[in-house]
Amino acid sequence: QVQLVESGGGLVQAGGSLRLSCAISGRTFGVYNMGWFRQAPGKEREFVASVTWNTGNTYYADPVKGRFTISRDSRKNTVYLQMNSLKPEDTAVYYCVTDPSTPLVRSAQLISYWGQGTQVTVSS
Repeated sequence: QVQLVESGGGLVQAGGSLRLSCAISGRTFGVYNMGWFRQAPGKEREFVASVTWNTGNTYYADPVKGRFTISRDSRKNTVYLQMNSLKPEDTAVYYCVTDPSTPLVRSAQLISYWGQGTQVTVSS
């Protein structure tokens, strides 16, 4: 059973930075790519960023391009999301996800595994 454990959320002022971490365990075969989705109050879950595990190729949603950076540490089986220049509209629960699709699918309904989510709140 694949497990995803997130950390790093919190409260930050607009313009500030946060780094989210997600450790994956229980994966015993195949290649699972990883990424982040988010869900703001009253809105659907949306794709934020993903990384293809073998190549390191990264993909971003337009609202976060140039501000967020996704990376992975293969030795630690961990993925990170560095979030800079945060805006109030970035406030959401952020979910770490993993799926064998390459690149990671951007539709929440198609994602295989989800973390428990971590709250990010950006104050104005």
